[in-house]
Parts: sequence; structure tokens; C-alpha cells
Amino acid sequence: MEYLQPMSLDEACQAKALHPSAVVIAGGTDVMVEVNFDRLRPQALLDLSFVEELRGWSLTGSRLRIGARVTYSEIVADLSELAPALALASRTVGSPQIRNRGTIGGNLGSSSPAGDALPPLVACDAVVEVASQYDRREVPIEDFCVGVKRNSLRPDELITAVSFDAADGPQQFAKIGTRNAMVIAVASLALVLRPSSRSIRTGLGSVAPRPLRATEAEQFLEAEMRFGDCWERRSPLSERVMGRFAELVAGAARPIDDVRGTARYRTHALGILAGRTLSWAWEEYMAS
Repeated sequence: MEYLQPMSLDEACQAKALHPSAVVIAGGTDVMVEVNFDRLRPQALLDLSFVEELRGWSLTGSRLRIGARVTYSEIVADLSELAPALALASRTVGSPQIRNRGTIGGNLGSSSPAGDALPPLVACDAVVEVASQYDRREVPIEDFCVGVKRNSLRPDELITAVSFDAADGPQQFAKIGTRNAMVIAVASLALVLRPSSRSIRTGLGSVAPRPLRATEAEQFLEAEMRFGDCWERRSPLSERVMGRFAELVAGAARPIDDVRGTARYRTHALGILAGRTLSWAWEEYMAS
């Protein structure tokens, strides 16, 4: 196995162009599990641990940009106000050791339907920034993940960052698993309220081949809130509205049966998560 350790982004892109089959590693929390269980034997590893351009985050106006090497621990520590749903999701990832090593770029690169960071990114309409030796481009998150552990990266491209608008209202994330901690999601949901545009966004995880939005549920809730003048009045949402929203979110799922849960259970759990996250987020908005 060849080991490549570039010291800059230019060097990393050159290395990926010369070794397009090289497996990228930063935190190693996914890749090394596969290697240790002999499920992965790459011809080359491309270690991005020393590429400084992939570190850190910045806020330009309302636009938040997070480098691919930013860890879950850093997101929790630094971005709980700017990206609450992503910070909540980051808190649920593995153990403290995993959160200290695992990166947002790694979660994107793995493109697992159960990836904890992905539903918040979908709900925030995030854009994934990628680079090659000759090009830079931006890919909407909904176009980036294309299937189970598959994405739209070209063989010579690397993930450099992800960007989205910072929070201007309450956000929530919740997931359910086979135990209370250090668990892969059986179902997960991110919910984003956007008071400035009077809009709602959702991100669903572990209930389809890739993360997705519950668009019909979003449109229903937006219409009901406009009709009831809920944003301005900050009035409670009715049980009818809450229940229908949960039904529509659950209906957007396309789950399967596997060792962690049945499709029926996933659909039911997603509806419960939808009701809870909406209740939490709206209570926070009414109190603000």
C-alpha cells in the first residue's frame, strides 16, 4: 500500500490526479475500520492531515463556510449558535475520541445514508465545495449524495469545504438508534426554521438510499403558518397541524429492512421525530 502525505491543497490535488483510486483519509474513523476488518485494501492512502487549507471555518455576511477537516468536536465548540442542527448532530457522533478525530469532510465523503452530519446539511441547503488539479466547483448537497455510500465526486476530486447560510432561527436534530449512545441512526431528522424567509426545511437520514427532504411536509407547514399568521403572532401550532406534518414527513421516507430496524419501524420513528423536533423548535421560536 502506497502512503501519500501532501502538505498543501495543490499537492493533494496533484496526488489525487496521479492516483485517482487512492482512498482519502483525514480522521480515519471510517476508513480505518474498513481496513482493520479487511473489507478495504486500497492500493494507496491519501492522508490530508497536514493540508492546512482544509481547516477552520469562516463567516462572510450570513454565509458560513466549514473546511473539510473541521472535526465534530470543533463544530460543537464553535458553531452551536451559527449551525445549531449541525452541532446537535455532531454531539451524537460516536465517542469523544471519534468526535475529536472525525471530520465533516469524511462524513460527506463516506456518503452513508446514516451519516449524522448529512441531514442538517440537507436542511440548510448546503453546497459542497470540491477541487481538482485543474478545477474548482460547487455541488448542491442534494446532488452530491447519489446513493448508498456513493457521491458525485470525480476520481480526481477532493472535498474542500461545505457552505450554507448561518441560522436565523431555531434548528433541531434528533435520531433514534438501537441504544442511547455511540449508535448508528435507525432514523434521523433535522429541522430548520427560517423566520426571515418564512420557510421550513427538513433533512431525513437513514430512511432512504441517500439523505433527502420532506418537501410536501415543508410546503404544508409553510402554508398553514401563513394562513394562521403564526410567524408574526408566535402562536402555538394546533395538534392537527403538528400531526399532519409528522405524517407527511414519515410519508417521504423510502426505508428498507436491515439488521438495525424494519422499514415499518423506521417510518413510524421518523414521524415521531418530526413531531418532537417541530415542537421543540416552535417552542424556542415562540419564546424568542
